[in-house]
Amino acid sequence: MSLKDSYESYRKNGIFFVITGPSGVGKTTIMDHTLESDERLAYSISHTTRDRRPEEVDGEDYYFVDREEFEGFRKEDRFLEWAEIYGDYYGTSREEIDRIKREGRDPFLDIDVQGAAQLRADPSVNPVFVFLAPPSLEELERRIDNRGAESPEVKEKRMGVAREELSRIPEFDYLIVNEKLKRAVEELEAVIKAERLKV
Repeated sequence: MSLKDSYESYRKNGIFFVITGPSGVGKTTIMDHTLESDERLAYSISHTTRDRRPEEVDGEDYYFVDREEFEGFRKEDRFLEWAEIYGDYYGTSREEIDRIKREGRDPFLDIDVQGAAQLRADPSVNPVFVFLAPPSLEELERRIDNRGAESPEVKEKRMGVAREELSRIPEFDYLIVNEKLKRAVEELEAVIKAERLKV
């Protein structure tokens, strides 16, 4: 074994990165930019009972299932975490995370604070938790308005959830404020590099 190979044996493999933050903060955009430049990362596809949007592909964006199938998975303890969000179920299957790790890649997951709390309580997974925050609640509200897809009632509910989520930042390993996209992507890439350099 070469010296270089022996160094690699000290590195952690299959590091599980969990990205959390309020709805509308920009998680998907930042994660997409990070995935484009890092072949070792693999997006962990969640199961959901919500309706598939026209542009979404089953097995790429989500695994779309009905409530009966989702509840069957729950009873069989096939989810590492799951949550009900705005009336629909979302969950991360154990099989999905194991599949990514078997490929020699690092799972990259986008979930809410509820799901992160469940993962934190599970000693078998030991993820790295990153909280993505808006520069202000006013800016978050502006971004939600720009999407133009929310009724006033739903928007107010999202803002209430966001306030509660922001109060739980101390539970996370890293905090990234998404004020400028390029900087937020660079900071997330720095977190990933730092974790991979740990012994």
